[in-house]
Amino acid sequence: MSAPSGVPVPSAPPSYEETTGINVSYPHPYPVPEPGQKPDGKGMNPPPYMGQPAPVNNPVTVQTVYVQQPVVFYDRPVQMCCPSCNQMIVTRLSYDSGALTWLSCGGLCLLGCIAGCCLIPFCIDALKDVDHTCPNCGALIGSYKRL
Repeated sequence: MSAPSGVPVPSAPPSYEETTGINVSYPHPYPVPEPGQKPDGKGMNPPPYMGQPAPVNNPVTVQTVYVQQPVVFYDRPVQMCCPSCNQMIVTRLSYDSGALTWLSCGGLCLLGCIAGCCLIPFCIDALKDVDHTCPNCGALIGSYKRL
Protein backbone atom coordinates (compact mmCIF):
# COMPACT_ATOMS: atom_id res chain seq x y z
CA MET A 1 0.00 0.00 0.00
CA SER A 2 1.14 3.43 -0.69
CA ALA A 3 0.68 6.21 1.75
CA PRO A 4 -1.32 9.14 0.44
CA SER A 5 -0.09 12.62 1.18
CA GLY A 6 3.39 11.53 2.24
CA VAL A 7 2.48 9.98 5.62
CA PRO A 8 4.80 7.06 6.33
CA VAL A 9 3.23 3.64 6.64
CA PRO A 10 3.61 2.18 10.14
CA SER A 11 5.70 -0.91 10.38
CA ALA A 12 4.49 -4.21 11.83
CA PRO A 13 4.12 -4.45 15.64
CA PRO A 14 7.01 -6.03 17.56
CA SER A 15 7.10 -9.78 17.75
CA TYR A 16 6.40 -11.77 20.94
CA GLU A 17 10.10 -12.53 21.39
CA GLU A 18 10.97 -8.85 21.12
CA THR A 19 8.37 -7.76 23.70
CA THR A 20 9.20 -10.48 26.24
CA GLY A 21 12.94 -10.27 25.72
CA ILE A 22 13.43 -13.86 24.58
CA ASN A 23 16.21 -14.47 22.04
CA VAL A 24 16.95 -10.78 21.76
CA SER A 25 20.51 -9.53 21.64
CA TYR A 26 20.14 -7.37 24.79
CA PRO A 27 22.69 -7.68 27.63
CA HIS A 28 21.54 -10.37 30.05
CA PRO A 29 21.54 -9.73 33.82
CA TYR A 30 23.13 -13.14 34.40
CA PRO A 31 26.05 -14.68 32.50
CA VAL A 32 25.11 -16.69 29.47
CA PRO A 33 27.00 -19.99 29.11
CA GLU A 34 29.65 -20.18 26.46
CA PRO A 35 29.11 -22.63 23.60
CA GLY A 36 31.50 -25.10 25.28
CA GLN A 37 29.92 -24.82 28.76
CA LYS A 38 27.01 -26.78 30.08
CA PRO A 39 23.89 -24.71 30.77
CA ASP A 40 23.56 -26.17 34.31
CA GLY A 41 25.61 -23.31 35.78
CA LYS A 42 28.76 -25.23 36.73
CA GLY A 43 31.91 -23.31 35.99
CA MET A 44 30.03 -20.03 35.67
CA ASN A 45 30.86 -17.02 37.81
CA PRO A 46 28.00 -15.50 39.86
CA PRO A 47 26.89 -12.02 38.91
CA PRO A 48 28.88 -9.26 40.60
CA TYR A 49 27.38 -7.51 43.61
CA MET A 50 25.98 -4.17 42.64
CA GLY A 51 26.49 -1.53 45.33
CA GLN A 52 26.99 -4.02 48.17
CA PRO A 53 30.20 -4.13 50.17
CA ALA A 54 32.18 -7.33 50.31
CA PRO A 55 31.25 -9.51 53.32
CA VAL A 56 33.46 -8.98 56.36
CA ASN A 57 34.73 -12.03 58.25
CA ASN A 58 33.52 -11.39 61.81
CA PRO A 59 34.24 -13.88 64.57
CA VAL A 60 31.29 -16.15 65.24
CA THR A 61 29.90 -16.08 68.78
CA VAL A 62 28.47 -19.38 69.97
CA GLN A 63 25.90 -19.37 72.76
CA THR A 64 24.87 -22.62 74.42
CA VAL A 65 21.24 -22.76 75.51
CA TYR A 66 20.03 -25.46 77.86
CA VAL A 67 16.35 -26.23 77.57
CA GLN A 68 14.82 -27.73 80.68
CA GLN A 69 12.01 -30.18 80.11
CA PRO A 70 8.78 -29.39 81.96
CA VAL A 71 8.64 -31.16 85.31
CA VAL A 72 5.51 -33.10 86.21
CA PHE A 73 4.81 -33.06 89.93
CA TYR A 74 3.22 -35.98 91.78
CA ASP A 75 3.14 -36.93 95.44
CA ARG A 76 6.86 -37.83 95.56
CA PRO A 77 9.88 -35.49 95.86
CA VAL A 78 11.47 -34.44 92.57
CA GLN A 79 15.17 -33.82 91.90
CA MET A 80 15.52 -30.75 89.70
CA CYS A 81 17.19 -27.39 89.24
CA CYS A 82 15.31 -24.71 91.19
CA PRO A 83 14.17 -21.94 88.80
CA SER A 84 14.51 -19.39 91.60
CA CYS A 85 18.00 -20.06 93.02
CA ASN A 86 19.42 -22.24 90.15
CA GLN A 87 20.64 -24.97 92.53
CA MET A 88 20.16 -28.72 92.12
CA ILE A 89 17.64 -29.69 94.79
CA VAL A 90 15.20 -32.36 95.89
CA THR A 91 11.85 -30.70 96.49
CA ARG A 92 10.33 -30.51 99.95
CA LEU A 93 6.70 -31.61 100.16
CA SER A 94 3.89 -30.01 102.12
CA TYR A 95 0.33 -31.33 102.21
CA ASP A 96 -2.80 -29.15 102.07
CA SER A 97 -6.46 -30.14 102.18
CA GLY A 98 -7.93 -30.04 98.71
CA ALA A 99 -11.04 -31.06 96.81
CA LEU A 100 -10.52 -34.81 97.31
CA THR A 101 -10.18 -34.35 101.08
CA TRP A 102 -13.42 -32.38 101.33
CA LEU A 103 -15.32 -34.73 99.03
CA SER A 104 -14.18 -37.72 101.11
CA CYS A 105 -15.34 -35.98 104.27
CA GLY A 106 -18.73 -35.21 102.70
CA GLY A 107 -19.08 -38.80 101.47
CA LEU A 108 -18.40 -40.17 104.96
CA CYS A 109 -21.00 -37.78 106.39
CA LEU A 110 -23.59 -39.08 103.91
CA LEU A 111 -22.77 -42.63 104.97
CA GLY A 112 -23.52 -41.75 108.59
CA CYS A 113 -20.05 -41.14 110.00
CA ILE A 114 -20.99 -37.93 111.79
CA ALA A 115 -19.45 -38.59 115.21
CA GLY A 116 -16.03 -37.30 114.11
CA CYS A 117 -15.16 -40.21 111.81
CA CYS A 118 -15.89 -37.99 108.81
CA LEU A 119 -12.75 -35.98 109.72
CA ILE A 120 -10.43 -38.94 109.05
CA PRO A 121 -9.63 -37.77 105.45
CA PHE A 122 -7.97 -34.67 106.94
CA CYS A 123 -5.41 -36.98 108.63
CA ILE A 124 -4.50 -38.96 105.49
CA ASP A 125 -1.79 -37.40 103.30
CA ALA A 126 -2.78 -39.60 100.35
CA LEU A 127 -6.03 -37.59 100.04
CA LYS A 128 -4.42 -34.14 100.24
CA ASP A 129 -2.93 -31.87 97.56
CA VAL A 130 0.88 -31.63 97.48
CA ASP A 131 2.99 -28.44 97.21
CA HIS A 132 6.65 -28.74 96.10
CA THR A 133 8.98 -26.11 97.59
CA CYS A 134 12.72 -25.48 97.35
CA PRO A 135 14.60 -26.38 100.57
CA ASN A 136 17.24 -23.69 99.84
CA CYS A 137 15.21 -20.58 99.02
CA GLY A 138 11.70 -21.69 100.05
CA ALA A 139 10.15 -20.81 96.68
CA LEU A 140 7.00 -22.66 95.61
CA ILE A 141 8.04 -24.67 92.56
CA GLY A 142 4.90 -26.63 91.71
CA SER A 143 1.75 -28.30 92.98
CA TYR A 144 -0.01 -31.62 92.55
CA LYS A 145 -3.79 -31.51 92.81
CA ARG A 146 -5.56 -34.78 93.52
CA LEU A 147 -8.72 -33.67 91.70
